[in-house]
Amino acid sequence: MNSILSAKGLEIWFVTGSQNLYGEETLKKVAQHSVTIAKSFNTAAQIPVKCIFKPVLKSTEEIFSLCQEVNNNADCIGIIAWMHTFSPAKMWINGLKILQKPLLHLHTQFNSDLPWKDIDMDFMNLNQSAHGDREFGFIMTRMKLNRKVVVGHWQDKKVLLQIGVWARAVMGWNDWQGAKFVRFGDNMRYVAVTDGDKVEAEIKFGFSVNTCGIGDLAAVIDDVKETAVTKLCDEYAASYKLATSLKKGEAQHQSLRDAAKIEIGLRKFLVQGNYKGFTDTFEDLHGILQLPGIAVQRLMADGYGFAGEGDWKTAALIRAMKVMSIGLQGGNSFMEDYTYHFENGNEMVLGAHMLEICESIADGKPSCEIHPLGIGGKADPVRLVFNVSPGAALNASMIDMGNRFRLLVNEVTAVKPKQALPNLPVARVLWKPLPDMQTGCAAWILAGGAHHTCYSQNLTTAHLIDFAGMAGIELTLINKNTTIHQMQNELRWNDMYYQHNNK
Repeated sequence: MNSILSAKGLEIWFVTGSQNLYGEETLKKVAQHSVTIAKSFNTAAQIPVKCIFKPVLKSTEEIFSLCQEVNNNADCIGIIAWMHTFSPAKMWINGLKILQKPLLHLHTQFNSDLPWKDIDMDFMNLNQSAHGDREFGFIMTRMKLNRKVVVGHWQDKKVLLQIGVWARAVMGWNDWQGAKFVRFGDNMRYVAVTDGDKVEAEIKFGFSVNTCGIGDLAAVIDDVKETAVTKLCDEYAASYKLATSLKKGEAQHQSLRDAAKIEIGLRKFLVQGNYKGFTDTFEDLHGILQLPGIAVQRLMADGYGFAGEGDWKTAALIRAMKVMSIGLQGGNSFMEDYTYHFENGNEMVLGAHMLEICESIADGKPSCEIHPLGIGGKADPVRLVFNVSPGAALNASMIDMGNRFRLLVNEVTAVKPKQALPNLPVARVLWKPLPDMQTGCAAWILAGGAHHTCYSQNLTTAHLIDFAGMAGIELTLINKNTTIHQMQNELRWNDMYYQHNNK
């Protein structure tokens, strides 16, 4: 595989606020403490990017200059701010007004316990974050700034975990800034929920979405060398359980070569255009022999965002979630609620798609097979077939509500199929929506959730809450505590809030 995902070089800057009131000796101790904390964060397993200490900020000018530097530094993706002493918040206004990257407000102090016998006013003057951070918090609330607040001692594993979750959300948000997604063909005809306002998305999220004619892609595919096709077919044979009919010398081996040619050409097109994700549609395949199946599955596994039928919002979300989960066990995939199992007391959703489920979520070695598609009018496509491992997971959907974007999340529990599925020629997963099938599905429908989602094994709701906060969008959650009455009220309140905010 050829992963395009990397957190290498990304930095979070550790910023400490104080003021000149306390004198040189106190400020030296403030800096020493801050260096120690930043170094600790830099080696913490929970935090996936480097943490860089920045000199203590003591004036309006220093704060403004630092925020300018943050905005202009490509490696810095966000800042952690801590008020070790009391840092008058008016000094922060101009800097915070121009800050364009996410901020985590860490409410901590250097010592974990009070030095009961030794505590004096020198200690009190040095360790003032208990009220210094409240001053800092007030100005951000007054300015209506989105930020993450984490409370606790900086060595506490719970604190490190929260910082790590936020840092992963920052990675996804940073990856969206200036990202390019390409659609091969338009949205599936007459479909509503997968469409949306691409201009507003670029304003809100920072990524662009544009369409290329399928003929442009077909020309690149046609130019692929046969030697490259042979090499990739050998890789297929080594990586997957290859169906007999697809092996060299067998009746359908040419179909495998056609699929490999599509993957090579598609990958080349994405690399040349610097795209981070793409969509296609079975309604527009002119010049391509089969709907891309294994090509899409492998490109997603490498880190590209994808969704079918022109669904650019889901493709972008999948890319962001793959970036957020760099280095974590498990995977993220394009998904669709396909059909139901309504056995009383054991209700489940069978999630799948026509072809394109990412092999990163496979339970075991996938099988490489070829089967008719039934729609699209093209040759039988090659695809990877597998089950998905059981365990906690979530489905996330980005939807355009007209006056805002809504990120809808349903926590689910994936289960192992009790019976074989010998005639189902696609990758698939069975899950139980929380809190139960009836409530979960009804809440999803009431919230306007799409049938396309990103299915994640390794991210939690906490990651997406932080991500939605950075984007300044609504997040609606369906979990074990959801009731229909509560959901209906939440949706009404959210409508009122966004109508008021959009005036």
